Amino acid sequence: MQATQRIGFCGLGLMGAAMVSRLLQAGHAVTVWNRSPDKAATLVQQGARLAADPAELARECELVILCLTDAPAVEAVTFGPAGLSQSTVLRCVVDHSSISPKATRSIAQRLMAQTGATWIDAPLSGGVAGAAGGRLAVMAGGDAAAIERCTPTLQAYARTVTRMGDSGAGQVAKLCNQTVVATTLCAIAEAVRLAQGNGIDAAALSTALAGGWADSVLLQTFVPRMTAPPGPTIGALATMLKDVDNVAEAAGLAGVHAPVLQAVQASFQRARAQGLGEEDLSQIVRLAASE
Repeated sequence: MQATQRIGFCGLGLMGAAMVSRLLQAGHAVTVWNRSPDKAATLVQQGARLAADPAELARECELVILCLTDAPAVEAVTFGPAGLSQSTVLRCVVDHSSISPKATRSIAQRLMAQTGATWIDAPLSGGVAGAAGGRLAVMAGGDAAAIERCTPTLQAYARTVTRMGDSGAGQVAKLCNQTVVATTLCAIAEAVRLAQGNGIDAAALSTALAGGWADSVLLQTFVPRMTAPPGPTIGALATMLKDVDNVAEAAGLAGVHAPVLQAVQASFQRARAQGLGEEDLSQIVRLAASE
């Protein structure tokens, strides 16, 4: 995709807004759409154009990028009455949303049949800070040539773009990522509670374990957030549960036995049942505290 082409972007949450800012800073012309138009105000001030609906956006953009909450949102934006599929201009959709591989393959096949446009599933790792700093890791599934064409555009906010295989493969890689993240979060929460239960300063774990085998970005990020008020959220427990549910579905379809994942899924389900769903990821520690 050439830099002179106008890029469409749907979904202006924390991640999406940071990525659009990077695209604008890189000199791209960007048309944006969001279900709540007020979230586009700052980006419009930076030079983005606001579309009334996804169909309007796609009528002027060969490349459209999505960063949405779940599969129903992706389907609505793509195939709804004012969806992307109404366009005859659209050539490629890059979907950064985290949805199931099964849903991804279905959407990709349907869009190709209706419009001839290519679908790339391209979930992300790196969080809002990674998006703002241009350090995201993109795990891509789909046509190799299409991914290669889109990579220069994605490099406005991504450090790496790795093709994992055909349609759905990017989502599988993301589920592998989330398996590690969700499991590690639960382990860190239990370690914090173990320290507290034995009367030692749990906040010191991030220093004490630094450089050892237990050290990680997650440990250094979440021990402070579990042992003091976490500040602005960097991800909700309910969002992680959605991903964990998708991991469980994919594991079942592949015949993969995942007992640790099942225990983690149960923990996140209990957290949601206790009203913690919209709390920061670090607050899984409150579940550990109550059991």
